[in-house]
Amino acid sequence: MKRIVTIVAIVVFIAALLFFFRYFKGKGAENVSFDTVDPENMPRQIAEVLPNYRMKEKALVAKINDEIYVVVTRGEKNTAGYEVEIDKLTLDDEDGEKVLTVFAKYTDPKPGDVTAQILTYPFAVVKTDMTELPQKVVLEKEYKN
Repeated sequence: MKRIVTIVAIVVFIAALLFFFRYFKGKGAENVSFDTVDPENMPRQIAEVLPNYRMKEKALVAKINDEIYVVVTRGEKNTAGYEVEIDKLTLDDEDGEKVLTVFAKYTDPKPGDVTAQILTYPFAVVKTDMTELPQKVVLEKEYKN
């Protein structure tokens, strides 16, 4: 009986530790300010490399003329009506590495909506106030209704 109580206590303790670390992970992250860049005003270098990444769903970071840009691509879509918007950026220090987390909001066409039947490649570009590139970029997606 004592052995079962001890095992249960250990399992509860481990579960509490996991919850604690998961809950407080990222609490020290700092927000990064940014400005949205219209596609017609984005730097030429981004426009040139964007076709290489437009088929993928990911977040990219680029340094152009001492300015840091973040690009989020949604991949190839079969119809119009898909959008992406960068909602928030946070910078955290994990194990000595600077980690940029990009929080993106995705919008999909509603079922039954009439949309153009064309291939689209939704993306968003922002210019940040960061001064150096992060070592790692994480994309967190949220779907809007």
